Amino acid sequence: MEKMAQKKYLIAKLTSCLREDKIQLWKPPYTNEKKEAGEEMKALVQKYSSKLNINENDTENMLEEIRCKAIERGTGNENFKVTGIARLDIYLPRRKSRKIPLETNLFVTGKELRSQIAQKHALKEDAIKIIINKKQLDLGKTLADQGVTHNAKVMVLQLEQSDEETKRKVQEEELQCKKEKEINDKMQRTKKGLEILAEREEYLDPDSVPYLDIANQTGRSIEIPPQAKKALVLAMGYHEKGRALMKKKEYEIALPYLLDADKHFCECSTELLNTVDNYAVLQLDIVWCYFRLEQLDCLDDAEKKLSTAQRCFQRCYGENHERLIDIKGSYGREKVLFLRLYLLQGIGHYHSGREKEAAEYIQKASRLYEELSIDPDKVYRLSLLGFSEQEARLALRACQGNVEHAANLITNRREEKAQIRREERAKRRQRLEDINTLKSMGYSERAAQVALRNTHGNLDQAFQYILDNPELLLEDDDDDDPVAMDQLQVSQESIDQLMYMGFSRESAEQALKVFKGNIHLASQTLAHYGGVLPASLQLSPEGSSPSEESASSKDSPTESAGSSSSPTDEDMETDAVNEILEDIPEHEEDYLDLTLEEEEQIIHEYLSYIQVPQH
Repeated sequence: MEKMAQKKYLIAKLTSCLREDKIQLWKPPYTNEKKEAGEEMKALVQKYSSKLNINENDTENMLEEIRCKAIERGTGNENFKVTGIARLDIYLPRRKSRKIPLETNLFVTGKELRSQIAQKHALKEDAIKIIINKKQLDLGKTLADQGVTHNAKVMVLQLEQSDEETKRKVQEEELQCKKEKEINDKMQRTKKGLEILAEREEYLDPDSVPYLDIANQTGRSIEIPPQAKKALVLAMGYHEKGRALMKKKEYEIALPYLLDADKHFCECSTELLNTVDNYAVLQLDIVWCYFRLEQLDCLDDAEKKLSTAQRCFQRCYGENHERLIDIKGSYGREKVLFLRLYLLQGIGHYHSGREKEAAEYIQKASRLYEELSIDPDKVYRLSLLGFSEQEARLALRACQGNVEHAANLITNRREEKAQIRREERAKRRQRLEDINTLKSMGYSERAAQVALRNTHGNLDQAFQYILDNPELLLEDDDDDDPVAMDQLQVSQESIDQLMYMGFSRESAEQALKVFKGNIHLASQTLAHYGGVLPASLQLSPEGSSPSEESASSKDSPTESAGSSSSPTDEDMETDAVNEILEDIPEHEEDYLDLTLEEEEQIIHEYLSYIQVPQH
């Protein structure tokens, strides 16, 4: 990797020099009519070899590489204008020649492009994912519809779990098929599990029915509208899955999860994203994945992603971390994020030939590394007090390495978290009690949930809300035949009771049919609406059910599937949810607990590169 990184840096420097001197290598006198190198190239080699302190042979080879690529690109541009055949640069991880051109028209589908790439490079179609314009390629749409243009860069991810030799074909084929199926099945289970968790209500008892909650930097739940909460839960769930795979160094498998998280975060409001640092951390994780896959050279938007992360951190933490200090008392733990940010920014500058900026940022990362390095003996001393290594590292960084202060911080934080858990549990218990109160009055669980959510937990207002929104009074059950509902026989005694209260026979009978004989609901609704059912609840002469369309549309995916699901389906759903929960760390600051071993190695590596042109 060292030689490759240095070569990339030197090519970037040469390209920058050519741009400054306004030299176009694909034109005379640098290229002749036969498209061969012109005589003037020798003088150019000597000039830049001396200027950049590179030996002449390397300079000549790199300039020739730049010249050939420029001719190739120019030929491709002319060809595209005439024929409409676009050239795509295909990047294949773990290949010696990773950037390979592919010609295609832009009206083929994503699936057809995937098939072309798989056939040309002896890859299994179902075992690759394609990233273009920082998004996964949609297999059903054409390239043009997805904004793919001539000269676009295409990253191919091979969904393999190991780097072992791929030449042992026969026996390994079956094993590979199993692995690919496992990965695809796992992605589907992740999606299913997250969708189930995103639909679950906050009143549920986490001891019996797990659900995901969104908390701020202090650990307290954030009130979020249901639709926005669903998008955020999906985004954060995919992010956690990707992070779990990153910890195992499985970057190729992690990247699609991170890109899915990015897609769902984009569905959240800017105001919401400004309250949590998750989106900024995700941008860092995506760029880190590209870097570890040695794909920074095809990331046109890496710089943009890192700038987005920096802006997001500033909005979330404050320009000088004042919001963070106000909330947490320090920002020592969050410095690891800035270390990784500066390191990636420095690497980006280096690969763009900007050695001055590269040196500045990598040295900033290096200084932060020195500051954040943890003395193992201090971690051990805190572990003797009963604290975990993770708690110890985070606290020591927050307290600038002071063991006594770190112990106090951990103890206080444990007490705060315990108090927050008690308060949140009490709030959920109260919500559950309120739902049961409304259910005891004859209302459905779903009506109670919706009403309490829309009235911020006020029981009296929730009661009124249900009456003001009569469609909530209908059962959620779609299995009822509308004709059967109209033909439902209600007892004469029930009709008489309602007539005794002053309602007409017709209204009494219709209300009892709608509410399946429930006198309590029928009387309350008739009383609220002046003795006549509202239009949304009335049965039509043909026997169709009231608000049939709205009733069916309001079912959630899990509710509509619930009536037909077998015990096996329920087991599969439980497994899917448990897989998600396994990847969600217990400690809310797990994403800040970087050991910095990788970062240390990369800092030293790039500092050695930066010193090369200074000799």
